[in-house]
Amino acid sequence: MTRITASIAGVVAVLLAISIQGHAVPSTLEWWKRDIHSPASSSAASIPSSPAETIPTTPPNCNKAFFSSILPPEASLENITAVPEGGSHGEGKANIPYPTDPTDLPALCAVTIKVTSSPSSSYRFGLFLPTKWSGRFLAVGNGGFAGGINWLDMAPGPHYGMATVSSDLGHSGSVIDTSWAINQPEKKTDWGWRALHGTVVLGKKLTAAYYDGCDITYSYYSGCSTGGRQGLREIQEFPDSFDGVLVGAPAWWTSHLNNYITQLGMYNLPNTSEWYIPTPLLQVVADEVIRQCDPADGVQDGIISRPDLCTFNSSLLLCPINYTAPTNGTATTCLTNPQLSTLAKLYSSHHHETTGELIYPGLTLGSEAQWWATIGNTDGIPSPFGVGYQRNFLFDNATWNYTALYSDAVVDLAERLDPGQATADHYDISAFKSRGGKIILYHGLADGLLPAKATELYYKRTMKVFGSSRDTTDFFKLFLIPGMQHCWGTPAGVDAPWNIGGANQAGAMGSGCWSVPGFEGSEEHDALVALRKWVEEGREVKQLVATSWRAGTNASSGVKRQRKICAWPGQSVLKEEVQEVLKKEKEEGVDVDVDVDVDSEEVWECRFPEEDGVEEEIEVDD
Repeated sequence: MTRITASIAGVVAVLLAISIQGHAVPSTLEWWKRDIHSPASSSAASIPSSPAETIPTTPPNCNKAFFSSILPPEASLENITAVPEGGSHGEGKANIPYPTDPTDLPALCAVTIKVTSSPSSSYRFGLFLPTKWSGRFLAVGNGGFAGGINWLDMAPGPHYGMATVSSDLGHSGSVIDTSWAINQPEKKTDWGWRALHGTVVLGKKLTAAYYDGCDITYSYYSGCSTGGRQGLREIQEFPDSFDGVLVGAPAWWTSHLNNYITQLGMYNLPNTSEWYIPTPLLQVVADEVIRQCDPADGVQDGIISRPDLCTFNSSLLLCPINYTAPTNGTATTCLTNPQLSTLAKLYSSHHHETTGELIYPGLTLGSEAQWWATIGNTDGIPSPFGVGYQRNFLFDNATWNYTALYSDAVVDLAERLDPGQATADHYDISAFKSRGGKIILYHGLADGLLPAKATELYYKRTMKVFGSSRDTTDFFKLFLIPGMQHCWGTPAGVDAPWNIGGANQAGAMGSGCWSVPGFEGSEEHDALVALRKWVEEGREVKQLVATSWRAGTNASSGVKRQRKICAWPGQSVLKEEVQEVLKKEKEEGVDVDVDVDVDSEEVWECRFPEEDGVEEEIEVDD
């Protein structure tokens, strides 16, 4: 349990020096080592020492004078706003990556703080302090290289009574913009880890002071993609930061991932080559993969649930001999041999050309509909997620020529330098486990931006450290979500259930959403609630229910599909009695008078190998 209390007596120095991977934080700026004292003339109402007791219904201390008096010298107050019940708060279009402000908020105090992190860098963070506080604290992550406070993802926190923070990571820019990083090592460090960690530490101190010394009883984290990496990075280096973390599709292997993305793009370049696969053909590939791989899980529903069981025969996409591409605007519906060679490279794991070591796992069968984000290359260059990293993070050279200079040696350099110390590749997280920490890790199997196999790799490498799956799954769960793309959503026509209350998912449904619409607060449907129950009540999370709607992200259209998603190594299968009904109908042609709706979660169940006395073997692709 995390307990953070503001010191009333005065400032007390924290003795433990902070050092990350050999890079010490400047001592003159280590404000997070100091306690914050509340001013003698606090305007707050008297707050009980236990948040379980009644909390005042009016926002305490939501004024400039209070915060200005308790901030450390390196921090300054930018904005403070008392948000009424049903109100909205954010920065609108000025916030480049997060221009949509959350709406229908509970009553809260919204605070924006600016912190100097080094002589050449600073970052901002937002803090939501709900009037009805539960004693809990939540930090949320960012996406890509985005520089902006993620107000929209902060919204679920105060609805659950959580004080909630998000950092802009020290810059302003879109998810693909890395121009701010060139020749700026301190800004890279803010993006890599320092801004989030500083936000969490100061955010907790401000929260405790705001509620007049009331303890923070539990602390949580939720983030996806870069946000997932941030959460893993934090618990690896600072295991006391959180009691539970909800981590989606983490971009954890920064030194490898961003270089691998450039390699992926180069597989499909130049776009005038015979091996180039144009974006419209990706849907042709996706349709064929579904046709071949959908039945592997035993149910033909358009969803590939077991890509690991599918042996895909790409030759069935081969154009006939003497095939002539249509010239009347009709789309091509087949691939040439050179294009099939490109396809094979995209699915294959990439290994170092000299050492043979794994650089990055390949893309997953069923993720093709989102490949436009990594190999679309309509402008003739690889994704900015890759080239931008090399030019502005690694080489500090905006004109660095990937065509002439990229090789696997670039990965070696990235491993040595790890700009911003962003990579989260520490697998021994026993310190987090030993203090009772819990992790829910999830990834969509249709993710075409960040291969799901990389998340499986991190999980299995962690299991290898702990020695067995049982010693890992008791505090660390992995959920693979069939048909879900990067962080949220599902391909058109697939309509797989995907919403589990993860990062970005409420915002994707609308600015006023804060959980899974129609299932707010349900631990079966909302992973953040399930995580909290696991941490605080010991209710192990072995399954979740994912949801999709008839009209995409329009919840008012009604639920289209729900399905149980199972913690690894469990598998979601139709209940035996349902399988018997379907088998009888198929084999005997008998119309059984039983209504079987495979789109209802009620006909699905999670089946685990240990239920049959089998211990799942740990296989790691190194």
